[in-house]
Amino acid sequence: MSFFGFGQGAEVEIVLDNVDNRRTADVKGEDGKKEKHYLFYDGESVAGKVNIALKKAGGRLEHQGIKIEFIGQIELYYDRGNHHEFTSLLKELAPQGELSHSITFPFEFLNVEKPYESYSGSNVRLRYFLRVTIVRWLSDVVKELELVVHTLSSYPELNNSIKMEVGIEDCLHIEFEYNKSRYHLKDVIVGKIYFLLVRIKIKHMEIAIIKRETTGSGPNTFTENETIAKYEIMDGAPVRGESIPIRVFLAGYDLAPSMKDINKKFSVRYYLNLVLMDEEDRRYFKQQEITLWRKGETSRRTLQQQPASGTTSPMAGAPLANPTLPTFRSAPPPVEPDAQDAPEHEQEIDDDDDREFEASPLPVPPPPDATPEAPRDDAPTPPDEQP
Repeated sequence: MSFFGFGQGAEVEIVLDNVDNRRTADVKGEDGKKEKHYLFYDGESVAGKVNIALKKAGGRLEHQGIKIEFIGQIELYYDRGNHHEFTSLLKELAPQGELSHSITFPFEFLNVEKPYESYSGSNVRLRYFLRVTIVRWLSDVVKELELVVHTLSSYPELNNSIKMEVGIEDCLHIEFEYNKSRYHLKDVIVGKIYFLLVRIKIKHMEIAIIKRETTGSGPNTFTENETIAKYEIMDGAPVRGESIPIRVFLAGYDLAPSMKDINKKFSVRYYLNLVLMDEEDRRYFKQQEITLWRKGETSRRTLQQQPASGTTSPMAGAPLANPTLPTFRSAPPPVEPDAQDAPEHEQEIDDDDDREFEASPLPVPPPPDATPEAPRDDAPTPPDEQP
């Protein structure tokens, strides 16, 4: 690496300590291809060696100093000229001088704070890397080594289920329940759909996991939706009282934890999208946000709160805390990343169909023993009331 090919050049290599026992993780590069890099966690030290080899034996390499940096930065693809650094550590390896032979410099960054997880999305990339710079008058010699950081989380025992009633007034009332609101990346989503009222002809029902990436702020906000997974959970017309089970395994998908307002630059949220299609190919959907988190393999086990024996499932006729029906929109679903996956018969919804159905109270039936049964005409009359 010399200016116009003249003078002495050097090759730089960054070698991390204890790489034989260090795990690797996949991360998408700028070209979208997955790359393997060494994995680190928050608070972990980063140490190793910098090997500098001169290209020409017997020559000399003049420099203005040699340094190594540990950098964490956010790159917004629509603003590539500006890199937003949230972590920057520097160590001087050598002062100004000259190199007459190949040399090795050890380095160590102790207990490095790594507040965010590595992420590569549609419009943003959060990365950590080591950068060695040999400062020269005309052209610096620069070498980078990419690192991957995972953030481990631990949620408390209380992990409330998600339960909601949605519908179209006097046409469709359904109740859906998911067993939790927070899932780790290898978890299983378990739930059920219960039909309380069906007066429209439903053709099929599906559930999808949507990742929503939001970058920027104000007028420069960009939102990108990506369908991670999609399952058809019902085919055919349901009847009143029918219950449809849901079970989605997350381990088979490339997921990152939920991220909220990372360094005030971007957020990543996940939604469960429940979609019903009628025989006229109109779609009715309801989205519910869930939180994904990364569970450490050696983290402390969290005891789950088990229901006491004899208790009733929350789906078994429990009264709703808020009986008002949330809005249930009739609109096209989020655009799929691959247009070939869209069914050929799918049509754009007319203006009359693309409307918002107002919420209306759903009457909650009284408990079975709250109102005594009215006496029948043919019921026998008690002896004391006979004429």
